[in-house]
Amino acid sequence: MKKRYLFGMGLMLLFGIQAKAQDQVIDNIIKEARDNSQLKSIGHELMDGIGPRLVGSPQMQKAHDWAVKKYQSWGIEARNEQWGEWRGWERGITHIDMMEPWVKSLSGMQLAWSPASPKGGAMGEVVIIPDLADEAAFKAWLPSVKGKYVMISAPQITGRPDYNWEEWATKESFEKMKEERTELNRAWNERLQKTGQGRRELPQALEDAGALGIITSYWSQGFGANKIFSAYTKKVPTVDVSLEDYGMLYRLAESGKKPKIHLNAQSKETGVVPTFNTIAEIKGSEKPDEYVMLSAHFDSWDGGTGATDNGTGTIMMMEVMRVLKQVYPNPKRTILVGHWGSEEQGLNGSRAFVEDHPEMMDKIQALFNQDNGTGRVANVSGQGFVDSYEYLGRWMNKVPREITRDVETSFPGNPGGGGSDYASFVAAGVPAFSLSSLSWSYYNYTWHTNLDTYDKIVFDDVQNNVIMAAIMVYMACEEPDMVSRERRIPLGRNGEPTEWPSMRSPTRKGGMD
Repeated sequence: MKKRYLFGMGLMLLFGIQAKAQDQVIDNIIKEARDNSQLKSIGHELMDGIGPRLVGSPQMQKAHDWAVKKYQSWGIEARNEQWGEWRGWERGITHIDMMEPWVKSLSGMQLAWSPASPKGGAMGEVVIIPDLADEAAFKAWLPSVKGKYVMISAPQITGRPDYNWEEWATKESFEKMKEERTELNRAWNERLQKTGQGRRELPQALEDAGALGIITSYWSQGFGANKIFSAYTKKVPTVDVSLEDYGMLYRLAESGKKPKIHLNAQSKETGVVPTFNTIAEIKGSEKPDEYVMLSAHFDSWDGGTGATDNGTGTIMMMEVMRVLKQVYPNPKRTILVGHWGSEEQGLNGSRAFVEDHPEMMDKIQALFNQDNGTGRVANVSGQGFVDSYEYLGRWMNKVPREITRDVETSFPGNPGGGGSDYASFVAAGVPAFSLSSLSWSYYNYTWHTNLDTYDKIVFDDVQNNVIMAAIMVYMACEEPDMVSRERRIPLGRNGEPTEWPSMRSPTRKGGMD
């Protein structure tokens, strides 16, 4: 009886020592992340020093090389792993000046992969696609665009976002504006349909007819915010102009004032360039061939500097690795981070990693991905893994309550079929989870816009995300066994059973069609 008692006391003491040691690591994670945060300096180096990271651009390559050196400076092994090739393109200056009926520099920029203006730029009248009867009438009108700039976006009836109307307008005025806006968009879409040209084909038809360039305006429903995507022209520049300046040009052209602009949009084609993922790792001490992964895409659109999409996810994961190297340098399992290339064109970097490393997929304990902006983590889904509640619940329970108290969870949830890089791993059966964050007006103001810049980062929130992710990675590393991968049959929106997402191959040679 005495021996059994002493044995029991010994077990309790052992477990108590282990729990205390575990809590000390967690305490050290919190302390390092809060007292010695490198987030601001990492963010400055990436967003301000290197800038946006359009796939195929020199800045994307600079970012990959910088990240490897940064990890190595922290004593963390890192490498760039090629997965494909892309059309190389380098952005230059964009100057847009209205010269008639009066002089004003306009707010705008060329779209990604846009052809350049002639050296020094070119002057031309600005015209609108008229409301023509049909495709035949459009073809008859086409020769008139030679030597002119053509506006192809609908004008906006207001530059005020809806929340501003809701705050100040009468209910009647707000409703009237929305009705007018709906009718304007309907009429504009009908106007474009009558040309017989699709969204991609229309700019090409105009440039083939001799247009000097294409003018667009893709308002993002926020003050000063426009989305900046890619050009469809092959020979002449395509520029996006701010809602305010686009509206002014449109009204001048519509009223017969014949506005003229001088556009100088310079860019450079750089041929076919390699594309990479940046991979860094802290080798496991007991189970080096089992992995806990961090995940964030490295590329961005280039209207701003890619700060919240996905600079914040990038610097968060880099900081998690730095903190863990400091306080947990000999993890039980290998900690791996993937900074993926070309997520914006279809999850290409992460899909390539999954396809190129099939032997690893069954050995990934868990993956944590962050992508959707600067806010603190607000939602976690079990992604259809039946037992995710059990282990994610235990791991999250170790995170300070002030960080997790407002996190909404859904278990087991449904598997993500796309949207961000965790979906590439979910399709391969890996327990991969999105640490989805609060909006901070992400979709209106920073997602793919000209305003996605360093000043929009909320560092307190990102710091909390670092603490949460670092603790969950630590707990996943220390888990005695591999977690369950049992999956439930996903349900569609109608509640009917559907299929688990299938793995998809990446585009390994992109942008050259």
